[in-house]
Amino acid sequence: MVDNSLTEARPGFNYYWRLVMTAVSFTLFSVGGLLLSLIWFNLLLLVQRDGLRRRHIARSSIAWSFRCFLRFCRFVGVYDYQIIGAEQLCQDRGCLIVANHPSLIDYVMIASVLPEMDCLVKAELQHNIFFRGVIRAADYLINSEADTLLPDSQQRLARGDTILIFPEGTRTRYGEPLKLQRGAANIAVRAGCDLRVVHISCTERMLDKQSRWYQIPLVKPIFTVRVQSRIASHAFSEAEEDSQPLAARRLTRHLQQALVPEETN
Repeated sequence: MVDNSLTEARPGFNYYWRLVMTAVSFTLFSVGGLLLSLIWFNLLLLVQRDGLRRRHIARSSIAWSFRCFLRFCRFVGVYDYQIIGAEQLCQDRGCLIVANHPSLIDYVMIASVLPEMDCLVKAELQHNIFFRGVIRAADYLINSEADTLLPDSQQRLARGDTILIFPEGTRTRYGEPLKLQRGAANIAVRAGCDLRVVHISCTERMLDKQSRWYQIPLVKPIFTVRVQSRIASHAFSEAEEDSQPLAARRLTRHLQQALVPEETN
């Protein structure tokens, strides 16, 4: 007698198609980053001398390329995605965007709808041949530059920039609770800015901290980016004499709960 449950669990044509297309999409993403760095961004250096204008064009180019990448992946069936509340993000000025970080494409999805978004990135990505030119051209903040990170963040927030930060510092480990670093809260408290909470979820495990790119689910996953509430950082200073580190601790504890996706909250 055939066990139907085992038969249904076996990978079929769709699974192997998505596996091949996943490899193709990773290749396109890496090659695209390299071409942007070697050709387009170097061309910008020659034709656009104004630094802020050049940064604007670079970031807009990155957002456009991410939209193309995401649409390609959707078209070939690697995954589907939806971004709920993107118009709210586009209207935000001078605030931190804080998001949980379940997958490798979280930044890509958010940046695709925010051409002017800044981002706090890991220092080691500056040594990645495919993406170091992108980071330099976009003038992203580097998390290892402790002496200048806070004043640079304050300056950018004061002029109306939005900065994306993943407070966990790395992708979430599947099945484990969120563990937040205090960096986002420290910046928000010292800059006196608001924080916009973003929840990211996926119907299947894919591209998480413990998975390789080729470990894809049996069914097509659906990523959902859901824009949530805006939090005022000054609300966590109960009195004028409260120290900023104490306010940052309170804010971090609040974010610890706020960043848990609704389905598990």
